[in-house]
Amino acid sequence: MAKHALITGITGQDGSYLAEFLLEQGYEVFGLVRRTSTENFTRIHHIQDRITLISGDVLDQTSLMSALEQSEATEVYNLAAQSFVQTSWQQPVFTGDVTALGVTRLLDAIRKVNPAIRFYQASSSEMFGKVREVPQRESTPFYPRSPYGVAKVYGHWITVNYRESYGMHTTSGILFNHESPRRGLEFVTRKVTHAVARIKLGLADAVWLGNLDSRRDWGFAGDYVRAMWMMLQQDEPDDYVVATGETHSVQELVEVAFGHVGLDWHDFVRQDQRYMRPAEVDLLVGDASKAGHVLGWEPNVLFKELIQMMVDADVELLRGDMG
Repeated sequence: MAKHALITGITGQDGSYLAEFLLEQGYEVFGLVRRTSTENFTRIHHIQDRITLISGDVLDQTSLMSALEQSEATEVYNLAAQSFVQTSWQQPVFTGDVTALGVTRLLDAIRKVNPAIRFYQASSSEMFGKVREVPQRESTPFYPRSPYGVAKVYGHWITVNYRESYGMHTTSGILFNHESPRRGLEFVTRKVTHAVARIKLGLADAVWLGNLDSRRDWGFAGDYVRAMWMMLQQDEPDDYVVATGETHSVQELVEVAFGHVGLDWHDFVRQDQRYMRPAEVDLLVGDASKAGHVLGWEPNVLFKELIQMMVDADVELLRGDMG
């Protein structure tokens, strides 16, 4: 009998890659989507006829219980969140309600409907924030520096709490930054690659960025969803850092992206105070040795290849729009 997976946040970058991956593994895939006129199905359009979408919202526990019953899920992947860090300062209460309390609603719905369901929580490297050690691993203390990071810490610990309180198979993946051509334009990687494509095609003449010295551990989303699935196949639930172990600055990102199309970034990049965070996270780099040792996971796509892939995809996308 095929396994049934319910994915919250299925219309997002990670949700779309995870849905593709689970279909390849022979799963029946269900996605939770909000009943809203603004929902964007672009990322899952190519597989929409192979998945079942269920109306529901992590703000509404009754709808979550209904979705669990309807999908008969054996695995639940919670990818739903207000996931843009910058927005979390403008909407801190909403971010907490979705990104923190939404996890509790879903866990409690699972506990009531079927506590044998295996649960994956999308934790984040932003929980480390003002880092206590380099690189960051599962035992590194959290020091979040944004309402988003604070909310993710709550979601992480409530996942641990349900595991320890009720014996549920609940696991957190502490994922470092993971990108792809499906990344939203508000994220700096995609903002840069899309701007490079626009500049190369004569559609723009500059891009405005914030802190060029910020360093991140950037991987490919398609690799990271594989780690999510591997975690839920383990006999014992646990928490894992998922990262490449490499760190690169925003300036390096800019250099690779512009260099890929033969342009000098100095001619096109402008810095703007509007894009500086109120509390900056300067350096994130993960130690994924536990995921390598226990799960047998390692990234296939590394930084330069990832950025070049994204630039190529954006050039192709814009050329298509231009006709």
